[in-house]
Amino acid sequence: MNSQNINKAYLQITSGRGPAECCRVVAKVLEMILAEARKLGYDAEVVESEEGVTPHTLFSAVALLRGDGIDEFIASWEGTVQWVAQSPYRLHHKRKNWFVGVQRLIVPEFSDLDRRDISFQTLRASGPGGQHVNKTESAVRATHAPSGISVVASNNRSQTQNKRLAEERLQVKIAMQKQEKMLAATQDNWQNHNTLERGNPIKTIKMALD
Repeated sequence: MNSQNINKAYLQITSGRGPAECCRVVAKVLEMILAEARKLGYDAEVVESEEGVTPHTLFSAVALLRGDGIDEFIASWEGTVQWVAQSPYRLHHKRKNWFVGVQRLIVPEFSDLDRRDISFQTLRASGPGGQHVNKTESAVRATHAPSGISVVASNNRSQTQNKRLAEERLQVKIAMQKQEKMLAATQDNWQNHNTLERGNPIKTIKMALD
């Protein structure tokens, strides 16, 4: 295993482009993972997420986890998660089993990417609460030409820090794009009535999707 993954790991939760219920499960599982990781003393933060069509849902999300022995925590979540609940969106829908995938996301080192394919642009970032506009262009947009992926980082006042953050987000987005193509095909299998045994969910959660 690459040494970079010993104390640092990315964990992706995806709906596989499933229905709104699966996207709601992604958001709920993300909350659980972050809460459990922090309770165990790990640093945990969301570095990327894609909002679903329905409010409070996510097509996918990526959590960055740091800490000694993080692999053991990753292993406790990695796989298929089955959530058993009545649909909050279709009250008379008979289906009560919703599945999402949780997998380690292998993010390439920025040095592995061809820097000639990446361009950076500085932007003016809005201030706290969006009430003010910085006079300096501290926000940074990073664009990867081959994939067309573009990200913006404006969390910090420092342009240098925002550039580093943009680089990390770009790495994650590129890795997500590759993995999403593979995982999207699994949703059809998850919806098959005979899949549960084959899917062998690592966790089964019975809780309302409120």
